[in-house]
Amino acid sequence: MEITEASKADGERNEEILPGEIKPVVNEPVPPAMPGPVGVLKELGQTAVPTGEPDIFCMTIIGQIEGHFVLPPHNKTTKYEHIIPQLVAAEQNKTIKGLLIILNTVGGDVEAGLAIAEMIASLSKPTVTVVIGGGHSIGVPIAVSSTYSIIAESATMTIHPIRMNGLVIGVPQTFEYMERMQERMVKFVTSHSRITESQFKDLMFKTGELNRDIGTAVGGQDAVRFGLMDEVGGIGAALAHLNRMIAAAPSQTNDTLPQGGLTQ
Repeated sequence: MEITEASKADGERNEEILPGEIKPVVNEPVPPAMPGPVGVLKELGQTAVPTGEPDIFCMTIIGQIEGHFVLPPHNKTTKYEHIIPQLVAAEQNKTIKGLLIILNTVGGDVEAGLAIAEMIASLSKPTVTVVIGGGHSIGVPIAVSSTYSIIAESATMTIHPIRMNGLVIGVPQTFEYMERMQERMVKFVTSHSRITESQFKDLMFKTGELNRDIGTAVGGQDAVRFGLMDEVGGIGAALAHLNRMIAAAPSQTNDTLPQGGLTQ
């Protein structure tokens, strides 16, 4: 074993160096650690980002859906700036054949929720949503945006009119804007599920069901009976149905892929 003597003037103690070992330079910058599974789970709430390994990409939408304003740090949030790039990456990844979206959300920002729902609905790959716990408020359009939707028997979906908080300018145009935004949500839900517009509005404006005296909390069996969701089940049923859709989907080869650029 080789022993080096440190300078006494510098006040350093003797250090031992094993044969073949390189002594690190003092104050050498440490390279940043690569983001591992723990970092991805902490930052994005995901067990994995879209890579070339799995056939099915699992995405979770939990807590409150955050919009253009940052929510307090003690809130569990789903940020749309995290979800949208992952959906784009999953759509572009050739090895990912389908997406499983798990919801347990209380709702949140209307435009952010509709943006996520539109992104899921526009994917070309098979998608299945599973509502566990709750898919409330703006979580309803996200839940019905997939190719096939499943809800747990104990889960609930709260349907209520659009609400605003904070500064509201009390002019007729403000309420007209709220009504138009509400119509956007109603049309999206009714066009991506089997529920009729009149039935959905009856649930939305029903009194006596909630503590704010307007709206309805729909359970798992009732959500299927009303036509909001397709099936009562869980993760096993969702993966089984997703695998069946993946197997039935035509595989794109060089012969089936469109040739040339976009038609102008």
